[in-house]
Amino acid sequence: MARVLFVCLHNAGRSQMSQALFERAAGGRHETQSAGTEPGERVHPNVVSAMREEGIDLSRRVPRVLTDELARWADVVITMGCGDACPVIPGKTYVDWDLRDPKDLTLDDVRAIRNDIESRIENLVKDLDLAAIRR
Repeated sequence: MARVLFVCLHNAGRSQMSQALFERAAGGRHETQSAGTEPGERVHPNVVSAMREEGIDLSRRVPRVLTDELARWADVVITMGCGDACPVIPGKTYVDWDLRDPKDLTLDDVRAIRNDIESRIENLVKDLDLAAIRR
């Protein structure tokens, strides 16, 4: 079982969508959390709407701050625009996904980001499943 942490600036869009889509795709085979280096007050409304279309309710999720403890928990850290603010801990696998911030974008733009994330998540889960088999 791998532990995956999704990190973006505000933990109000990309990382929240990633966590939720990962939870669904992994089906309990791997664990996930998300955080932000400068958490927002709430998940962006357009993100909540786009995810609701997928049957996922993010309306009650609350952005949270990235801590060293949370970063140490993870085996894999997926960053999305937090740059140098993301802590780098030796022994962790870091991957940066270049994704637009959905804040203030149209619902169609957020859907495109969501679909991009979903495709990346499918590949990530496949890779993690294969790695678990090889152990």
